[in-house]
Amino acid sequence: MIYGYARCSTNEKLQDINRQVRELKFSGACDTSIYLEYESGTNTNRAELNKLLGIVQKGDTIVATEVSRITRSTKQLCDILELAKSKQIKLILGTFVVDCSTELDPMTEGMLKMMGVFSELERNIISQRVKSGMQNAQSKGKSIGRPKTNTDTIPAIFYKHYPKYKSGLINKKEFSRLCSLSYPTIYKYINLVEEK
Repeated sequence: MIYGYARCSTNEKLQDINRQVRELKFSGACDTSIYLEYESGTNTNRAELNKLLGIVQKGDTIVATEVSRITRSTKQLCDILELAKSKQIKLILGTFVVDCSTELDPMTEGMLKMMGVFSELERNIISQRVKSGMQNAQSKGKSIGRPKTNTDTIPAIFYKHYPKYKSGLINKKEFSRLCSLSYPTIYKYINLVEEK
């Protein structure tokens, strides 16, 4: 079986995952065997990736468009490689093929680990640039982050579903979905309302 894994760091409204999906289908994965995730690659505990890694069996293949889609953590990449070797599966990461159905060639293993190091390095450089940019903006007197919210700016849809949350009929995640608001926003609004 060929499984695909596509990941973006932010939600579907901000990042389009369809290019990855098209490439995964071109590589032989189908709609029912593609796992989609909207999480940071530095997060090593991702629900969809964990599901995928738990379901693969000997002889299966996992396809991703590049190493950084699977993970931005060198340690996690090494863990995935060990799992691939123990389950004797194949990893196709972009054009790089790691066939663990037989004994893995040391050069291939070394190259994959180096790709993981560079993926993590790229992420760290991006993070450092963002922090530097924020410090620069702050030094010029600009405010960083989202504007402060007060209870007057909370949308009506929140108040419509808030009683269901308060009575325990829905959890925060469901509350977030019903309001079409991000989980952190819902959390912030709940705190604001409950502080009153």
